[in-house]
Amino acid sequence: MIRRSFFFLAVGLSVTGPAFGFQLPWSAPAPPDDEGFRPVASIIVSSSPAMNHSMPGVIKARTEVSLAFQTLGRLTARNVELGDVVRQGETLATLDPEDLQGQVAAAQAAADAAKVALETAEATAARTRALANRNVTTTANLEQAEQMLATARAAEQQAQSELIRARDTEQFAEMKAPFDGVISSIDVEPGEVVSAGQAVMQLSGQDELEVVIDVQPALLSRLAIGDSFEVWSENHPDIRNAARASRIEPVADAVTRTRRVHLSLENVEGFRLGALVRASPSTGEMTRLTIPRAAILLRQGVPHVWIVSRENEPARVSMRRIVTDSSGLQNQVTVSEGVTAGEEIVIRGIHSLQDGQAVGESVDP
Repeated sequence: MIRRSFFFLAVGLSVTGPAFGFQLPWSAPAPPDDEGFRPVASIIVSSSPAMNHSMPGVIKARTEVSLAFQTLGRLTARNVELGDVVRQGETLATLDPEDLQGQVAAAQAAADAAKVALETAEATAARTRALANRNVTTTANLEQAEQMLATARAAEQQAQSELIRARDTEQFAEMKAPFDGVISSIDVEPGEVVSAGQAVMQLSGQDELEVVIDVQPALLSRLAIGDSFEVWSENHPDIRNAARASRIEPVADAVTRTRRVHLSLENVEGFRLGALVRASPSTGEMTRLTIPRAAILLRQGVPHVWIVSRENEPARVSMRRIVTDSSGLQNQVTVSEGVTAGEEIVIRGIHSLQDGQAVGESVDP
């Protein structure tokens, strides 16, 4: 009787459980009949200025040359220092003239010897011709004298050429400024031996200054020659100067993959060579699209995003391949292809969606 009573008590509890606050899995109420679809956490992609922050740049001269000697020698004097302003024709550095003067002396002696040899050959040839006219000497002797004369003339011409070259080389001992400018780099100190063509210093012109910046690949697709920029010094951020893109270098940096862009300044007053500046594109000329990194879904290593289309009811999602760039912030990625401004993308729950799946309204992530 005790066991039977316990059984009826258990059955009674299971049947009347809800009255006592108990609910078994199979007795849970059915969910309400809701025809709504799953809401998605999404955002509307919008374009933003290409740089929310400006890009660093350096003031450089449009005309820059590396100066070198045209001959081997030891640098005895350097008349300029880094940052000095020089005028055209001013002597910048000199080589030790003793070796060059010795070469000129040797070339002069060789030229004198060749001249004496030529005069001797001419006299010998003249005597041989006279003897040949009187049939006193043979034709072979005459031909030999004429051959020696031709050889002496060639040797004398060669010696004169070497003398001219030695004298020109002696003039190469002085390095003169080819134009007005400022010394922007020095590579050799007095006392060092330099070879022909080795860079000694760099001369930069001051008439035409430009700004050099490094631009990320994603921004280059929206940058063209002639686009306007604003340039300012970090010391005077309130003074903005206009500039335009004048040249884009075709080869990218091997490490950063950036490409160098040259900006021509409309007004160079207040800028000094080598100064650090900031550059920013004018409003509306260079824009970029950035999306959250969490919105990207990788398929075989290729980035994709879920695009929400609300043109028809119900709204549906579709997967689309995109091209990204590494120039975004830590949690943002710059998109160069695949997404346009105004489109809606899913940024949460991207791994649980299916292509063509119907979704509900957008909710805040």
